[in-house]
Amino acid sequence: QVQLVESGGGSVQAGGSLRLSCVASTYIYNWRYTCMAWFRQAPGKEREGVASVSSDGRTNYADSVKGRLSISQDNAKKTLYLQMNSLKPEDTGMYYCAAIVGTYCPGDYRDSRFGGWGQGTQVTVSS
Repeated sequence: QVQLVESGGGSVQAGGSLRLSCVASTYIYNWRYTCMAWFRQAPGKEREGVASVSSDGRTNYADSVKGRLSISQDNAKKTLYLQMNSLKPEDTGMYYCAAIVGTYCPGDYRDSRFGGWGQGTQVTVSS
């Protein structure tokens, strides 16, 4: 089973930094091919993909976060991270991690195979 638990959110001023963590179930790390990703959902808006990393190390970022957010993972700790720097008010939202096993990251964050959605962690950036 794909199970994920997010943490690390908080309230910061614009320009500040946060690091989100996502602890994953051992099940995910038993697969050779995996994709792990961060998503966010702002009030009144659809959920959007923010960043993803395949098990071969390839990463992908939404244009709106390139150069400011960085995705990484520590397989030994079974944890996915999202380092968030130079935060902007438009980064405000609930952040979720999700995973796909058995394949590298697809080209579309709307892929229905993403699963393991947790409760999310709230990020609020004030101007």
